Amino acid sequence: MAIDVTDATFQTDVAERSLTTPVVVDLWAPWCEPCKALTPILERVVDATAGQVILAKVNVDENPGIMRAFGVQSIPTVVAIKDGKPVNAFMGAQPEHAVAEFVQQLLPSPTELKLAELIASGTEQSLRDAVALVPNNEDAVCRLAEHLIKNGNSEEALQFLARLPETDRVRHLAAQARLAANPIDNYDDELTALLDRVKTDDVARQEYLDILEAMGSLDPRTAKYRKLLTSRLY
Repeated sequence: MAIDVTDATFQTDVAERSLTTPVVVDLWAPWCEPCKALTPILERVVDATAGQVILAKVNVDENPGIMRAFGVQSIPTVVAIKDGKPVNAFMGAQPEHAVAEFVQQLLPSPTELKLAELIASGTEQSLRDAVALVPNNEDAVCRLAEHLIKNGNSEEALQFLARLPETDRVRHLAAQARLAANPIDNYDDELTALLDRVKTDDVARQEYLDILEAMGSLDPRTAKYRKLLTSRLY
């Protein structure tokens, strides 16, 4: 599969898509003779993966931002993106066997394929099996935690989440798990009641932060209550 990517669409079409499917970025220009030889090879090799790898073609004359972002000095340059990060690259025209080897390294391993299958199944047992297979996989752990919270097992959800580094997703789910143990009817009333205790009471401060996390940054009240928290703490 091949797509044309621009400066405006790079985040969605490459960075975000690479979280689930590896992306090979082909940086080329119409005047570049080696590019004309390399691009058809990339298309054939990527097509042979049957959708397991995506080819993103970038005309650097029209999209200089992507070229600058990669620090490209000459073209053709090919960059492999996986899980949102560059993992490999080469410059200049390459023979087809070398390109095939480059792309082959991006294909999912048997473990990755099994993990994806278990996560896609989405049952509690399949998610437990996914976590057992790759204990620190964020997607597997977070999906299991979501399932456990929904079914009233917040304490176990927190135990699984504790395995992971803190990210926005992990922090949000941990807040949901703690709040699920003591459901709150009215966030405004609870936040107001907690304000007088946040400076000296660690439990109250954590609950306050959990409510803000559950409300999310898009809730207009969140910024107001964060300012109130800061004024009480400092």
